[in-house]
Amino acid sequence: MTIFIVVILTISSIGLIATVLLQSGKSAGMSGSIAGAGEQVFGKSAAKGMEGLFSKLSILAAVLFLVSSLALCIYLK
Repeated sequence: MTIFIVVILTISSIGLIATVLLQSGKSAGMSGSIAGAGEQVFGKSAAKGMEGLFSKLSILAAVLFLVSSLALCIYLK
């Protein structure tokens, strides 16, 4: 059981790191101009769709990380 919880914890932590890093920043600096160029190619709705997807995936990964961390602490106690 411990191995299963550790595997879920590892996968959720990697997923959380990846989804947070893939989200675009809210600042209007250099990344804003790059994101603006991407919106011209894919359209604004596609960019909002990807941002919404990354937001939901990061929330899911954070919840899985929290639950698996608590489960590991309770199980090892």
